[in-house]
Amino acid sequence: MDFIDRLHGIGARVEPSKEQVHTEEATKNAFIMPFIAALGYDVFNPLEVVPEFTADVGIKKGEKVDYCIMNEGKPAIIIECKHWKEDLDKHGSQLHRYFHVVDARFGILTNGIEYRIYTDLEDSNKMDSKPFLEFYINKLAELTVNEIKRFQKSKFDVEEIVSTASDLKYSKEIKGILRTEFATPSEDFVKLIAKQVYTGRLTANIIEQFTGIIKKSLKEYISETITERLQIAEHISETPSTENSEEIEDIEEVGNNGIVTTEEELQAFRIVQAILVPIVESTRITHRDTKSYFGILLDDNNRKPICRLHLDRTKKLLEVFDENKKGIKYGIETVDDLYNYKEQIVASLDNYIERETITE
Repeated sequence: MDFIDRLHGIGARVEPSKEQVHTEEATKNAFIMPFIAALGYDVFNPLEVVPEFTADVGIKKGEKVDYCIMNEGKPAIIIECKHWKEDLDKHGSQLHRYFHVVDARFGILTNGIEYRIYTDLEDSNKMDSKPFLEFYINKLAELTVNEIKRFQKSKFDVEEIVSTASDLKYSKEIKGILRTEFATPSEDFVKLIAKQVYTGRLTANIIEQFTGIIKKSLKEYISETITERLQIAEHISETPSTENSEEIEDIEEVGNNGIVTTEEELQAFRIVQAILVPIVESTRITHRDTKSYFGILLDDNNRKPICRLHLDRTKKLLEVFDENKKGIKYGIETVDDLYNYKEQIVASLDNYIERETITE
């Protein structure tokens, strides 16, 4: 079972069973221990997961944090658990105290449904006041699952997680600000936009006028963007799935506005480059992002696709091509799995070049 499926399985049991979960201990058993197990840790092995981990604070002795996940014999993640009905806003200070005295880089505060993950970005060994990652186990988005994956036992890398934590934290706050501004534009936001389109003096009446205009424009922009994406998706779904059709290439290039190339896609591109550099110059291997896939091409030519990556979905896919340019798809869990398909990627490149040997 895929990692995302295990998480969705835990989330799916929340609604039908939570009313039978009457205590904090029952919350741990029903929701939290399965989550820890889904990350790949043996909840019954004290070398991996220590329950009631000692976290004495100053003169206060006997303080215990509910779980401590160990990594290479050292505390890595502490988890403070509450009953699923508890409001986590009331319990952040408790985890904060434990974080200060336990040599762990990450702290999780959870009621089994809501999870808040903290680290010490602002001051070393002092837990940040705001989490860098928040989610509800029964309302998981795919991008969130990709971040949770970093905490899996098989992938756990402190420095890698910390390096992304800052972006996650501030990105979340920025999106919150944008959400507020889109709903109710502040005067500063209105002035920022109005100055770029209005050359006159921004009086109170003008600002009031532009507040309404900007609010309406934002709603229309979001609506038009969604409609555009739906139309493109509908057009693609109605197009015959023959991979050598030039019409598909044309469709994918329609409406490039709004495409965001992710770090995961760029990492995949670098891996494919590394696989193929022994065969062709790296400058000949290019990428082109579209709304429905991330394409890697030879010589930046749409008629020479080496592979396509479908990473923005529940099931990630690598798609390579045979001599007839018919697509062949393989499921992957992470972009590192591309190395397992080196032969298929090389064979796809062979459709366009002649060579004598392959350097292993």
